[in-house]
Amino acid sequence: MAKSSPVAVDADSELDYEGTASGKKHSLFERLYTGTGGFEIVGKRKVYYGIAAVLIAIAALSMGVKGFTLGIDFAGGTRIQLPAAADVTTSKVDDVYRAAIGHDPVTTQKVGSGSSATIQLRSDSLKPDQSDKLQNALFDTFHPKDSSGTPNRNAISIAEISSTWGGQVTHKALLALVVFVVLTMIYIAIRFERDMSIAAIGSLFFNLIVTAGIYSLVGFEVTPAAVIGLLTILGYVLYDNVVVFDKVEENTRGVLHLTKHTYAEKANLAANQTLMRSINTTVIGILPIIAMLVIAVWLLGVGTLKDLALVQLVGMIVGGYSSIFFAVPILVSIKETWGPVAAHTKKVLGRREGGAKARVGAAAADRAGAAGRGDVVASGAARDHAPRNQTGAPRPGARPSGKRQQRRH
Repeated sequence: MAKSSPVAVDADSELDYEGTASGKKHSLFERLYTGTGGFEIVGKRKVYYGIAAVLIAIAALSMGVKGFTLGIDFAGGTRIQLPAAADVTTSKVDDVYRAAIGHDPVTTQKVGSGSSATIQLRSDSLKPDQSDKLQNALFDTFHPKDSSGTPNRNAISIAEISSTWGGQVTHKALLALVVFVVLTMIYIAIRFERDMSIAAIGSLFFNLIVTAGIYSLVGFEVTPAAVIGLLTILGYVLYDNVVVFDKVEENTRGVLHLTKHTYAEKANLAANQTLMRSINTTVIGILPIIAMLVIAVWLLGVGTLKDLALVQLVGMIVGGYSSIFFAVPILVSIKETWGPVAAHTKKVLGRREGGAKARVGAAAADRAGAAGRGDVVASGAARDHAPRNQTGAPRPGARPSGKRQQRRH
């Protein structure tokens, strides 16, 4: 029987995790917890590229069509604030504003709870006479009280935010964002090799676009707190990418000198080994954010925190997804496009294909040999049981026998 080539063992495209002697099927949670590579992430990267493309398209469409609702700190305008007594509601305040100014305010929200609760309005820049008219209308309707409990017109505060100041804040926020991204790219380029740097930067921009797009889609105001939250999230994405790529670097070290597995398979195993860690980090990170949304915003009515909470919640979820299902596939695609990894992958797959053909050929030869031996045995048995020729003539091809042949010897 032909001996199979040692390359045949290497033809296993699954890694060291699955070849148990019992062939036991592990459950989803067992594979997820042990990180044994039971999930095909790199092999199905086209699916994840499609998901990423859909998310980017939705985000870009929302930002292009709907745009952002800039807060007063960025766009400028007038901020009106008055105590929120029992009879003061946002809808009633909107009615008073509409009757006094002639149009609706940009936003109206209740902030805080209990005796410290206030109603905050944001509107376009009002002229001095409009501000006085609105302040008088609000006082005549609600009679707000000052800290001493006395009705006071000055309990209604009106502040003007110039568009020039808002433009300066916008410029500084964008500058901070650009500086952060540039410094991050420099760090990644120093910390990792070229292809890993490209993949990590791609993951960073993917997270930035999708988070900003969802923020635009929801329609929350873009405030300085939201910008700070976005910068924080980009730092989290960088951290998660460093963890994942460290494992990829560890698994793929020296892979080009071996022929058992490809770079993609080793990277897929690394993604599986860090998948549970990434999930745990994301869940632990979003729990306090959810608590902030539920307790601070819903129960206590601190509406100013929802901007920060939303951008962090979305950013952490998208960041956890992108570090595993976007950054690692991008890295493998770059590696397999050119360079030594591409040549090594072709070599390994070629040897596997040759080993598979050799096994198929050996198996076919064994079957043919077994069939041939069976025919010989069957034909011998048939001859033994065949009736003699009635004419006494020898069978065709039979050796001579009898006295004449014996005399010759």
